[in-house]
Amino acid sequence: MKNKNIERCSWATTDLYKEYHDMEWGKPVHNDDKLFEMLILEGMQAGLSWLTILNKREAFRESFDRFDCKKVALYDEAKIDELMKNEKIVRNRLKIQSVITNAQQYIKIQEKYGSFDSFIWSYVDNNPIYNHFNSEAEIPAKTPLSDKISKDLKKYGFKFVGSTIIYAYMQAVGIVNDHVKGCYLYKN
Repeated sequence: MKNKNIERCSWATTDLYKEYHDMEWGKPVHNDDKLFEMLILEGMQAGLSWLTILNKREAFRESFDRFDCKKVALYDEAKIDELMKNEKIVRNRLKIQSVITNAQQYIKIQEKYGSFDSFIWSYVDNNPIYNHFNSEAEIPAKTPLSDKISKDLKKYGFKFVGSTIIYAYMQAVGIVNDHVKGCYLYKN
């Protein structure tokens, strides 16, 4: 949406944020490739701004085989070294290693549940949670549900899936819709 007169969540301040806010944030995602991409990007964001990640998003896609979890799961030390030299992405060895580990665990969940979509959306019986906050200040950084999902993912061996990261993930893939009441995307 290019209309400058519409009211959005207050964090949507730049063109890139506005586009992400309008087109993706809070919208339910059921595609396993997209769910994997967002899980990886949320983990990469730890300690950084989301704008940094959005600015590097296409470079992440190129560097991580368009987030094909089957390809990423096979990355070796040579590939990690190559990624560590790539100035277009976040060059944190632990985060890069976590992408590989998470791809391997992601595949195991797909095999067990038929899809990651089936697994992750089962936490909400396939129905998004619509919150009713007046302002962003009311939105929690984590919830009991994000605590549970985080704990379960850690049991599977996932990395960079703390409760705060998982709550942001839940928002990103529409498991939770936290558009505030004044935002044009708010749902009552």
